[in-house]
Amino acid sequence: MHGVSASEVGRGAVVAPAGAAARAARLTAMAVENFQFIWRSLRRLGVPPEGVDDAAQQVFVVAATKVDAIDPGRERAYLYMTAVRVAADARKAAARRRELALPEAIDARADGLPGPEDALADQRDRALLDEILDALPIDLRTVFTLFELEGMSSGEIASLLAVPVGTVASRLRRARDEFQAIARRLRARPARGAR
Repeated sequence: MHGVSASEVGRGAVVAPAGAAARAARLTAMAVENFQFIWRSLRRLGVPPEGVDDAAQQVFVVAATKVDAIDPGRERAYLYMTAVRVAADARKAAARRRELALPEAIDARADGLPGPEDALADQRDRALLDEILDALPIDLRTVFTLFELEGMSSGEIASLLAVPVGTVASRLRRARDEFQAIARRLRARPARGAR
């Protein structure tokens, strides 16, 4: 009985299933190793900033319910594909709500932080990147963000997505072309408020 005496069992001691500790340890290791990657991926897959924490938690809740079904060595791939589905659901929910996003509050602490102009430029750049990524089809966006923003190799992406390396290369090429075309269109549009 793994360290629980017969008398303890008779007195109603709670005995965890033999594999529960191993499952909990595996889930913890998955979270420690992959949380930041999943968080960034969700953000890059179009989850609004205010929903990323909840979406990341949802990915790991799904993993907790399926931990025994996840093939050893394929944990990151499972988590990423779960994140793709969670992100799709989050984007659909956001589209239904059609809420206006409030600008992020400016932190009063100025020490070590960029000045207001730099912060505004960074915010505009992030918004433009989000807009471009949102316009990419999900199969292209996935490969583009993993390669260009996460710095993964084509082989790593192929393994993660369970597709051939050639498919990764062709999607990446198409994604780069689409990214450039969308960026050109967005730069050419008139500035808001301009006549």
